[in-house]
Amino acid sequence: MKLSPYLIAIVLGWVIAQGLKYVFAVASHRNLSQLRQLYLSGNMPSSHSATVVALATVVACRDGIDSAIFAVTALFAAIVMYDAMMVRRSSGEQGVAIQQLIKSLKSDVRLPRAAKGHTPLEVFVGALLGVLIGLVVFFATK
Repeated sequence: MKLSPYLIAIVLGWVIAQGLKYVFAVASHRNLSQLRQLYLSGNMPSSHSATVVALATVVACRDGIDSAIFAVTALFAAIVMYDAMMVRRSSGEQGVAIQQLIKSLKSDVRLPRAAKGHTPLEVFVGALLGVLIGLVVFFATK
């Protein structure tokens, strides 16, 4: 059974980016108890960006940048990265503001979770990682 290079790129993009989040958090906090970084959204690098760009890179290399499927994956990647930087980041900042407001009111209301989005740098690094992963997958499965 031959594994799909498209699926390999997706899985590796996600796993490597989430693993790097853990490594960066451990280095930043100087302790190993940062396991939440393996599944939380936000922080460096963007695993969403790494995943969709890895897929788009494999599609570009295998099917060509003039293919319809590359146009679809490129659009998909652009939407995901825009959403990570603009929509999810904005809603995360609003979530933090709501948490601060609830705390300042000394309310018994349970604090809502504030999901983090990404800074442009986190998305850019995730996209770069995705290109590298996509190229490695392409050449390894050629």
